Amino acid sequence: MEQETEEVQEERSEVEILEEKLQVEKDKFLRLFAEFENFKRRTAKERMELFKTAGEGVLKDMLPVLDDFDRAMIEINKSEDEQLTSGIKLISGKLRSTLISKGLEEFDVRAGDTFNADIHEAITQIPAPSDDMKGKIVDVIEKGYKLGEKIIRFPKVVIGQ
Repeated sequence: MEQETEEVQEERSEVEILEEKLQVEKDKFLRLFAEFENFKRRTAKERMELFKTAGEGVLKDMLPVLDDFDRAMIEINKSEDEQLTSGIKLISGKLRSTLISKGLEEFDVRAGDTFNADIHEAITQIPAPSDDMKGKIVDVIEKGYKLGEKIIRFPKVVIGQ
């Protein structure tokens, strides 16, 4: 009788050991599965970000061209040649619409707006022309642009002191 009791206890302890090992393996499997799911989610998010900003380098390189068009339009508007003016406006419009379709957005910054160091780059400070212009933007030197939610060029401004 005692021998049978010992055998039953041995069998139980073997069963308990096997159950513990099974539980450990299940736990490892669940952790590995959760880690893999997190990896899939993270890589999918990174891939989406990459697609959104894939053309960032090219768009950054095109910003000086937009600035040149703006300067050219100011000078061409002084001309009396309407065909030249309309031709340049047409080319400029096509370029801008193409860049906008690729996700480029222009910052809307004007003189009199409040200066925000997070989204504006202060080039210099000048004495404010009036008290209400202190700490505000007096002049915009260079336009700023963003691609999606990412700022690719901060607007360069002059602020009143």
